Amino acid sequence: MKKTLLLAGMLWLALTATAQSKQIKQRIVENGGNGPYKAVMKEETGLQAHTIFVPQDLSAFNRKKQLPVLVWGNGACCDSPWEHYKFLNEIASHGYLVLATGYIPMDEEPYQGPMSTTAQQIESIDWAFAQNDEPTSPYYQKIDTKRICVAGMSCGGLQSLFNCADPRIALLMICNSGLFNEQNAATAVGGMPMPPKSKLNDIHTPVIYILGGETDIAYNNGMDDFHRINHVAAYAANYPVGHGGTYREPHGGEFTVAALAWLDWQLKGNRRAAKMFTGKKCRLAKRKGWTVEKNALAK
Repeated sequence: MKKTLLLAGMLWLALTATAQSKQIKQRIVENGGNGPYKAVMKEETGLQAHTIFVPQDLSAFNRKKQLPVLVWGNGACCDSPWEHYKFLNEIASHGYLVLATGYIPMDEEPYQGPMSTTAQQIESIDWAFAQNDEPTSPYYQKIDTKRICVAGMSCGGLQSLFNCADPRIALLMICNSGLFNEQNAATAVGGMPMPPKSKLNDIHTPVIYILGGETDIAYNNGMDDFHRINHVAAYAANYPVGHGGTYREPHGGEFTVAALAWLDWQLKGNRRAAKMFTGKKCRLAKRKGWTVEKNALAK
């Protein structure tokens, strides 16, 4: 009898595991991206309400060649990266683990559901550390937990600034976003995190603001943040397309150019990428439409 119950229990566990594995969704976006590591957009067990973008073949990565991490928060506090998946997939194809807040977008339909939270970015960081330390994980010792960039667009940028004091963060990238001040706080969408401007003092890493120019509704907030930051290296890059950026264009458009160069320089030490931002006339500023500003601590 006991043997029968044991076998039944093992069969139930096997069937449950099979059912769970079938529920894991994934999608190849734009043929895996233009980078050298074709990417996949997918879910992962143990990390609910998150979408992962990662190279399809992890065999190229190991303890000596690890994946830097981009933690991403979406615009409008959306709990799905449906507006940003082309942009994020392209970054992953260049050798990054991208952990985006929210449910995986399997089609072009806009997400309809509850808003995301600031805690989901912290969950992403916790998961990356746990996976890197777990011998049974496919990510074991392949994640560079010392090189984590926290980033986001609009509300996602506010979420990133809310979380900026976390000592595990090595870099910030604030897109189409900036903290509200007392004069315009009432214009914020309900449910957005609303840290005061004093929160900028908690930033302990280099930071870039990537904005859509003067027609970007977040332009004034973002540039005000930039001008207030004088204790870490800060950059402000503007491309005149408004608040929506270029995320939904093929491979993320021009915003991918700036974001990927920022990540490659700061997280991988790529000298060619550094030239996009360094020097009196940096290469990004030479690209049509872009303007770049730096504070006194920036190169």
